[in-house]
Amino acid sequence: MVYNELGKTGLRLSNLSFGASSLGGVFRGIREEEGIRAVHTAVDNGINFIDVSPYYGHLKAETVLGKALQEIPRDKYYISTKVGRYGKDGVNTWNYSAQRVTDSVYESMERLHVDYIDLINVHDIEFQASMDGGLQKVVDETLPALVALRKKGVVGHVGITDLQPENLKWVIERCDDGTVESILNFCHYSLNDTLLTEYLDFFENHGVGVINASPLSMGLLSSRGTPDWHPAPEPLKDACARAAAFCQKEGYPIEKLAIQFSTSLNPRITSTLFSSANPANVLKNISYVNEPMDADLVKEVQAIIGDQMFVRWKNS
Repeated sequence: MVYNELGKTGLRLSNLSFGASSLGGVFRGIREEEGIRAVHTAVDNGINFIDVSPYYGHLKAETVLGKALQEIPRDKYYISTKVGRYGKDGVNTWNYSAQRVTDSVYESMERLHVDYIDLINVHDIEFQASMDGGLQKVVDETLPALVALRKKGVVGHVGITDLQPENLKWVIERCDDGTVESILNFCHYSLNDTLLTEYLDFFENHGVGVINASPLSMGLLSSRGTPDWHPAPEPLKDACARAAAFCQKEGYPIEKLAIQFSTSLNPRITSTLFSSANPANVLKNISYVNEPMDADLVKEVQAIIGDQMFVRWKNS
């Protein structure tokens, strides 16, 4: 496993990291015991960064992860969770107020059975963009509340997440240096879309570390295909399905190629998050990272995706 420093935080993260959204049954139902074993398998095999949110499974992911973490020494992992996006009884809610995000941190610590959070993220800031106060509220209220917790030692570092990298840039430009220490962007550094690379100079110049998520583009780059709720347009789904079929014919699963692509080519991306509640899949993904990538196959796959490369979808 390769370890890279996250911006100026001093945290050295495994270049492949564990996203715990699967523990909340976000993609499909899970067996809790199997999910716990998946976490243990990840840490036992060198993964030291785990990302979660109270939103995933409406508290379920944090709850299951907390059970898993009770059996792991605290110095074996860094934990990241989020504030601002929630849900109950199948209804999404958003609250980026200072009081709510402060309370949320303590609630997450209780579910996770930890006494501090290594990295706290403002979750999916694009939703605040359409609410009263817009993204300026993240600058003026949300982030200062988290910085106050950082000063108290409740959280170690502060970051922001979004599907749209331009929103991340907008917020960082309006904050004092050092307020935002890292960003998490998803589905924009993968086989079909490398938009994130256009922002790396900006993040580096501001001392902001970069975390990439969803190398499979939420199922676009998988043999299984996309879940029904996936927001990508049909032509893009069709192109990726053709690419997956081609890889299958070549005896090289597209999942393998996608994870290798996202973890091997750009050293300025500190870590890439994948999510699985299956211990066998965790081991398989780790093995992919340790094998050389077929660069020629990358070119063939991207040629198949063709004019659907870089196509963005709703809220992206």
